[in-house]
Amino acid sequence: MANNQEGNHKQVHYVGDSHVRADRSKLYPKDYDEFPGKTEPFLPNFLLKEWMVAVVFLVGFMTLVMAEEPPLGEFADPTNTSFLPVPDWYFLFLYQLLKHKWAAGDFVVVGTMIVPGIAFMALLFAPWLDRSKERRPLKRPVATGIMIITLVAISALTWAAEYEHEQQLLSAPGETPENTEIAAKDSKGYDIYAKNACIKCHGENLEGTNGPGLLGVGNKLSADEISKIIAEGRGTMPAGMFQGSPAEEKILVEWLTKQTQK
Repeated sequence: MANNQEGNHKQVHYVGDSHVRADRSKLYPKDYDEFPGKTEPFLPNFLLKEWMVAVVFLVGFMTLVMAEEPPLGEFADPTNTSFLPVPDWYFLFLYQLLKHKWAAGDFVVVGTMIVPGIAFMALLFAPWLDRSKERRPLKRPVATGIMIITLVAISALTWAAEYEHEQQLLSAPGETPENTEIAAKDSKGYDIYAKNACIKCHGENLEGTNGPGLLGVGNKLSADEISKIIAEGRGTMPAGMFQGSPAEEKILVEWLTKQTQK
């Protein structure tokens, strides 16, 4: 740099140096025409395909929304001791995971930290676990295997959580399903029901007080399932509550299966 003063004016001259060769070829990306059959222009080809997929998904989604009514929960009732809260559907698989002995109790850290941590790290390091340039799933076993295992595990745990919750909720306490009648209240089955203190939790009219209602239970549970609940308990009902004989239990189960919704 040199400074020259002429009168009241100053001139500054900059001298630059570069180690980049002037004749070096510039790195321009290749045109898509150089890859026949392997690529396509973004406009309109690729964008049109994406738009068509989005339209199909949107139409299918709106069809499901209009065909299936959204499930509404029960009215908030702080006196309902039989209410079984569950998380939203997208957390049901984690909720179900914590029901297993190896992921709960003394091993709860497995269900809350280790398993979710492994899943999160597998997702985080997926680009480094499989760096293949192949686009076909069969040619990318690591990424495909992780995806399949994850989808199967989440789907199975979500289904199990939903199924168990539906089995636990026979009907809301204090609510009477429409078109439901108590079958033969003056029968021997009802006498056994009242004698064994079932009436204290499930109500005089099977409407449910401290426990779930049994109106319409015949539509939801089979005789074997009712017998299993009587023997093993479920929810807030402990095992061994029924103190009658096997013959009385059979009569009670048969009577309960007749509590159907017409």
